[in-house]
Amino acid sequence: MYIYLDVIWLLNFCFDALLLLLTAIILKRKVNKWRILVSSFIGSLLVLLMVSPFAEYSSHPFVKFLFSLAIIGVAFGYKRFRFFIQGLLTFYFTTFMLGGGMIGVHYFFEFEMAFLDGTLVTNSSSFGNPISWGFVMIGFPIVWYFSKNRLNDIETKKIFYDQIVKVMIEIEDVTLNVKGLVDNGNQLLDPITRSPVMILDVNKYENFFPKMVIEQSKNIELITDNLSDTTHNWENRLRLIPYRGVGQEHQFLLAIKPDRITIYQERETVEVKKALLALNHTILSTDDEYDCIIHPNMIISSSAKPAS
Repeated sequence: MYIYLDVIWLLNFCFDALLLLLTAIILKRKVNKWRILVSSFIGSLLVLLMVSPFAEYSSHPFVKFLFSLAIIGVAFGYKRFRFFIQGLLTFYFTTFMLGGGMIGVHYFFEFEMAFLDGTLVTNSSSFGNPISWGFVMIGFPIVWYFSKNRLNDIETKKIFYDQIVKVMIEIEDVTLNVKGLVDNGNQLLDPITRSPVMILDVNKYENFFPKMVIEQSKNIELITDNLSDTTHNWENRLRLIPYRGVGQEHQFLLAIKPDRITIYQERETVEVKKALLALNHTILSTDDEYDCIIHPNMIISSSAKPAS
């Protein structure tokens, strides 16, 4: 049986480097490239141990665990116990994730490949052939890249949902419970009072507002400069907010001054008394993930209390 030890060692060296790099990306740790290379070299020594007189120890879980400790210690160093364990567990996570991905691709294409004692091998008369090596050399980076992108997508979605909060809007006897997106891109302010403006997708909530207000919000150009000419009892609450969309000229949104806006975050509740609610008839979220866009100052500058 022919053993291409140099090729097997090089593959394991490269794989260890990619695993450590992905671990660093997940943990958002800056790591020296020389640490990655030295750590990968230490990990690849396990291959040499497999063909040495100590081969029987190479597959022992305790030996593999010691190698893992050395790999993480060299790559990321030891600052404190939690820091070290976090790196170790994340390294195992990336290893199992990519290993599972390779197994999935293997069964999809039905290559003769298997994991033996935690080591990637092929069912052939030697340590591999050009086809199996080609599959591993091409497949592993592809699975690595795919896994990295999926993790980035998950993180992005998590950040997005961390910014979605529950909102209660109170205007006289009207109470609206909606979902709001805290968006730094919303910088709308009342030009007179400098109150922050929350933009509400009013399409689903038209029945909660006086008919006259809805009609005026749809036909801003028909509103006179004196909003007090209106006849409903919300006339003193109405404001016109100028804004400018991308590639558009200056336009106006009809806004209402609510009695109170309460924003429920995970750890605290924010009560906003100085704010305006702009009525918008354009769908804000096609996936119905939120109903309004919250001005960030409504959270920063408002009074907050711990959530009960």
